[in-house]
Amino acid sequence: MNACEITAAITAAANSIACGLDDDELALLSAVLVQLGDTLAAIGAQRALCERINSQPSANNKP
Repeated sequence: MNACEITAAITAAANSIACGLDDDELALLSAVLVQLGDTLAAIGAQRALCERINSQPSANNKP
């Protein structure tokens, strides 16, 4: 699936979900999904940082 197909699928899903929700439910779901995305981004950043730190040679391991 390329980038255009992914964004089209997400747009279609958003439209489908929004049709079944009132404004308050839509606002709450939006906030929940934003928090989910932010939390996943934070986890990914933390993993990348740990990977970079763990892959660097330690100053204590120098010959």
